[in-house]
Amino acid sequence: MSIKASYQHRVFHFKRPSGTSRGVLTEKHSWILKTWDAGNPRVVGIGECSVIPGLSPDFSDIESYEMKLDEVCSDLNTNLDDYPSIKFGVESALLDLKNGGNQIYFDNDFTKGLRKLPINGLIWMGEPNFIRQQVTEKIAEGFTTIKMKIAALDIDVELNILREIRSQFDANNITLRVDANGGIPASNALTILHELAKLDIHSIEQPIEKGQLEEMKKLCAISPVPIALDEELIGISETAQKKNLLETIKPQYIILKPSLHGGISGIQEWIELAESMNISWWMTSALESNIGLNVICQLTGEYDNDLPQGLGTGSLYTDNIPSALHVESGYIQLKKG
Repeated sequence: MSIKASYQHRVFHFKRPSGTSRGVLTEKHSWILKTWDAGNPRVVGIGECSVIPGLSPDFSDIESYEMKLDEVCSDLNTNLDDYPSIKFGVESALLDLKNGGNQIYFDNDFTKGLRKLPINGLIWMGEPNFIRQQVTEKIAEGFTTIKMKIAALDIDVELNILREIRSQFDANNITLRVDANGGIPASNALTILHELAKLDIHSIEQPIEKGQLEEMKKLCAISPVPIALDEELIGISETAQKKNLLETIKPQYIILKPSLHGGISGIQEWIELAESMNISWWMTSALESNIGLNVICQLTGEYDNDLPQGLGTGSLYTDNIPSALHVESGYIQLKKG
């Protein structure tokens, strides 16, 4: 089999400007990768190489990124440990090709339409009233787990919004997660964690900036709110490094994004290591289009993990690629037929 590959640059446009830890986004760059056997070009495997400027470790500018993609399309055996977004796209496209080119990457109950995955409702950064509006909408849509970004506004304002939610919905009805994206100063983190604990917060993602291993280790040991690592995992590709990071910090959770954390194989290794240490995890998309999101959902379906996942991003774009993924009442499902 002689496998060929090509790519196409796509720019997806947000329905409304979306506030993230890397600024307000109005568009999203992805590269759709296709693979095929030269002897049977009618069967095509598809994957997505998706980046977030300022966060993706393998992206600096479009020109150099496409130079790497050209190299990869010439030699699919190129080492991609330092290019997780491209690795994710290549692994996806090759899996799809192997399985017949129908965008069925894994054979499990999710891909058969027999299993729904619980997901959290994501609240975008913005002004307080916009945050309140989103929370109201997500709860009305049937989400029972809400994930809110914090450390973007004044922390007292954000705590007040969380208190408002808790005054209406207790932890038995609505699970609250928060994501600080490393925005809390280490010197003030424990104080804020104690305030969050009063509100029955399920977990906090990346409370302090990545790279402060000793400070993060101490927080994970004494925090009244379980801590999940996210940005901390970026750029860690070797098995020994992953193991050392988890053994050193001992987080309660890790958040996994194939485009940032080593592609499909990298995620599988993170999960294996985490589970061996009794560290829980959930999967999150990194703003991929429906192509990448579909792969991540199917990969999640390979595991017996009932925690709400961060996979509700399929409706972000005005020009997303059509998909059989369907979100309803806080679950995502692959609709068949």
